[in-house]
Amino acid sequence: MRRNYEIVDGHLCPTEDANSKIQVFVHPDETERMYLVGELSLDEHTLSSALDPDELSRIEFEPTHIAVIFKRPQHYSESDGFLFRVSSMGLYLFDDRLIAVMSDDPSIFESGKDVSNITDGLPELLIRLITRSISQFLGHMRAISMIVDELEKKLETTMSNKHLLHLFKLSQSMTYYLSAISTNGVLIDKLRGYSAKIGFTPRHNEMLEDLNVDNTQCYKQAEIYSVIMAGMMDARASVVNNNLNMLMKQLTVLSIVFLPLNVIAGVFGMSEYTEFTKPIPWAVSYSLFALGLVAVGYFTYWLLKRTGLD
Repeated sequence: MRRNYEIVDGHLCPTEDANSKIQVFVHPDETERMYLVGELSLDEHTLSSALDPDELSRIEFEPTHIAVIFKRPQHYSESDGFLFRVSSMGLYLFDDRLIAVMSDDPSIFESGKDVSNITDGLPELLIRLITRSISQFLGHMRAISMIVDELEKKLETTMSNKHLLHLFKLSQSMTYYLSAISTNGVLIDKLRGYSAKIGFTPRHNEMLEDLNVDNTQCYKQAEIYSVIMAGMMDARASVVNNNLNMLMKQLTVLSIVFLPLNVIAGVFGMSEYTEFTKPIPWAVSYSLFALGLVAVGYFTYWLLKRTGLD
């Protein structure tokens, strides 16, 4: 799928112009790949890297353009089952155009604070798109934090492993995010080092400085979340085990309380008791028998409480 954009009054606006300066390819088909490789001279390996979620962020200099591969959070859906993934995105900066290639979710080009007031052309847009990816990481981490809070409440009372497995997937997601944010940090350092070669202006360099600070803060936040969730998983696993132990303890107490009752009912609940209490009306004798069982059960429970098995 292809989308075309133009910068109008500092904002990205969709256009039908096939020769627009900003062209976005979402999961390009074979025809679009031929256009990218044949007419625009994109390297096939670099093009495949933009669609590979396991590719590391990097910058490459080609004869006609600069290729930038960076990481961003993948769009989350219910079918992912609490697992937040990352994807790669390729930006190819030419003198007169910017080509973007991604596997899915072109929401990074939607209007917003990070991609508005673009005054310094396509190089500034490249920086702002990386900034948008950092904002998306932060947004996803806030969502993960809210999900963890809900799971924490459920884990306090449940003995099921389902919520622990969800927590494990969220912890796995934070590992992916840490790796992606870290490799984006390496890319930002390279962009700053090659700023003169790329043609960045002093204003672009200032934006890269701010971008580096934002990415570092994002990494620190992801690191804190990851450590908290790792400790929480160990703690919650102990809570689940403790809940199970408490249940087993309660069931054991109940079985102990009913054990002497079963013995008494087994011995005196036969025909011998009927013969023994023959002079007494059966309603009275069996009522006394039931009261005796209640008394024995209560005495057993009282005895267990005295020993500390509450």
